[in-house]
Amino acid sequence: MTAEAGPARSRRRAGLVAAPVALAAVAAGIVLAGPPRGHPAARPAATGSAPVVRTDLASTIQVTGALGYAGGYAVVNQLPGTAYTALPAPGAVVRRGQDLYEVDGAPVTLFYGARPEWRALYAGVPAGPDVAQLDRNLIALGYGDGLIVSGYFTAATAYAVERWQAARGLPVTGTVPLGQVGYAPGPLRVTAVTPALGAPPQPGASVLTATSTTPVVLAAVPVSQEYLVRGGDEVTVTLPDGATTTPGVVTAVSSVASAAAGSPPDGGQAPAQAPAPGQAPGQATVQLTVRLVRPAAAGRLDQAPVTVSIVAARARGVLAVPVSALVALAGGGYAVEVVHGSGGRLVAVRTGLFSQTLVQVSGPGLAAGQRVQRPTP
Repeated sequence: MTAEAGPARSRRRAGLVAAPVALAAVAAGIVLAGPPRGHPAARPAATGSAPVVRTDLASTIQVTGALGYAGGYAVVNQLPGTAYTALPAPGAVVRRGQDLYEVDGAPVTLFYGARPEWRALYAGVPAGPDVAQLDRNLIALGYGDGLIVSGYFTAATAYAVERWQAARGLPVTGTVPLGQVGYAPGPLRVTAVTPALGAPPQPGASVLTATSTTPVVLAAVPVSQEYLVRGGDEVTVTLPDGATTTPGVVTAVSSVASAAAGSPPDGGQAPAQAPAPGQAPGQATVQLTVRLVRPAAAGRLDQAPVTVSIVAARARGVLAVPVSALVALAGGGYAVEVVHGSGGRLVAVRTGLFSQTLVQVSGPGLAAGQRVQRPTP
């Protein structure tokens, strides 16, 4: 339908338009009803124009969380002795070939591997994957010239062990006694140390707990919104300064919901667990784990609050106009006023996805590049 210039146009629009859409009315302060008798008329709201664009739109939800580190590990002592003579400090990072701690002055060295140490290794020991794990570490540390990774403790393995022990100042035996090394999947970031320096070591007792050095975000997603996120989804993380954002990828979504302290789950009497990062008391949530695409963006922050933006819906290659350009029609639905010469014409539109300041629209004759009227900020 076309709105003509002049009084006729004004009369026709008066019969079509009931009220601007709520968001536009709030933003522009438009009042369609006339002022009370005896009061001067309100000054008309200033209007401008904005282009109709073809673009991709996304609607997002935001959940709060905290920066942390992936994984959780416990290092168990296997050495007998009199006292712990060296222990790491919380926050210390230990890498392959470095000392985890000491018992009676003898260091326990970190090697990388998924299998824990459970026996001494020496020539003639039955073959096993723990021997291959030892070979890989000796080669990675530069002591395995000519060594081939296998499950057998060969003469080449013994020679590589001797080279490593000599370089570390250890007794050169060519064997690896139980407890001389400790295994973890990668570098460890120490979070807590159990014994005190000088305490008597106990084989099988925990010495320290640690995480990996890979920063992640842990967030709590309300159960009602769990369906919106899956492993592999891309998200945006807003860092603690509130201005810096960095991309992330969802690596895990817990399959078990939890209720924060303050509201026992299922109406039971047992207390619920403490709130997870971003979890409101009494709210049932699932834990979301996000890997940062650029880990350096997190710096050395730990347990710092962040916001995770999750795409709830997406529309690609659609026409969109500012939300404030929508006009509510008296008979229902919406229209936009397309600028036409010195005037304009109303075009009825169907709305789709709302995304921040833009809304998806479609209507007869509506095309990218046209301009529509909207209140000026």
